[in-house]
Amino acid sequence: MSLESDIAVLAEIPLLSGLSGDQLRLLAFGAEHRRLRAGEILFREGARADAGFVLVQGSVVLVAGRSGHEKEVARVGQGALLGEIALLTDTRRPATATAETDCDVIRITRTLFRRMLEEYPEIAFALHCKFAEDLARMTDDILALENRFGDPA
Repeated sequence: MSLESDIAVLAEIPLLSGLSGDQLRLLAFGAEHRRLRAGEILFREGARADAGFVLVQGSVVLVAGRSGHEKEVARVGQGALLGEIALLTDTRRPATATAETDCDVIRITRTLFRRMLEEYPEIAFALHCKFAEDLARMTDDILALENRFGDPA
């Protein structure tokens, strides 16, 4: 893929959509491409996470749980960002990601993303606002479910 096509893909990711063209260009230039064949593992549950992955082409299945008790938790396709929290903090993978089809992914390391935040503090502020909105929406969703579970006492 070309740098311009990578920029176009990254611009469609909600977490990155507020970045300017120059910022996206820097991110795309510093990121790595990786191709996976169907059945190949992108990352394993419990592994240290030091990067996020943008799925450019193909589909990935996310499975969590111990051997024999695995459960599919998601199936994602083109345009998905896997591991967005790993872009910001040291964490572990909550699931195993396996290529369902041949895939092309863009790997964005935490180091690269943090450098972007340091060079462009406005990105950090925009992310802060996005995460605050997401947290408020999640809290509202949880509170909306409160009546469905009744009082355990």
